[in-house]
Formats: sequence, structure tokens, C-alpha cells
Amino acid sequence: MIPVPAQTKVWLCAGVTDMRKGFAGLSALAEKVLKQDPYSGHLFVFRGRRGDLIKIIWWDGQGACLFSKRLEQGRFVWPSAKGGTLTLSPAQLAMLMEGIDWRAPSRTWRPLTVG
Repeated sequence: MIPVPAQTKVWLCAGVTDMRKGFAGLSALAEKVLKQDPYSGHLFVFRGRRGDLIKIIWWDGQGACLFSKRLEQGRFVWPSAKGGTLTLSPAQLAMLMEGIDWRAPSRTWRPLTVG
């Protein structure tokens, strides 16, 4: 799992991204399309057309990092919007990376009364 420091935002780029892009190309998308600074320390998440591959870029203070994950089965849950951004919490990012529907997670059982 990516170590997400406190106060770090996770930006999800809605729509489809060309997964042939590396750090330079994805950083340019973060800057021009998302209107964010790719060197801010925030995480930027992109998904390919087939939906089974995501790439995450971030600046860890020392250098540029690029993380990619491909699911062997299934697809990453993604917003249906063709463009725009969405902010995720670190917990939602963890669910996204596990292939869990982060939009409506099922909560654990909660007791109705004390004792």
C-alpha cells in the first residue's frame, strides 16, 4: 500500500486516460486537466479504457513516484462522468485498489443497545 501522509489529498481523474503515459505525461494531465500541482505531494489516480489498470503518481518530497496496478479479474470501480475530478479519502483509495466498490461500502453490524 502507498504510504499516504496526513493532509494528503487523493485526486481521481474521471474518464479514461491513455495508459501508455508515464510520469511526465500523467503529471501534465494533473496540471492541465485537473488544474493541480503534480509536485504538491498529493496523489493523482488515473484509469485506462478497459478498467483493469490504474496508475497513481505522487511526489514524495525526494522524487517522482509512479505506481500501477492491474487486476487479474474484474474492473476498478470508477465514476461514470466523462471528465472532471473527485477527491477520495485514503480509506476509499485502499478500497479502490482492492477492487471494492468504494462509493457504497457495506458497513459492519452495529449493536442496537448497550449491554
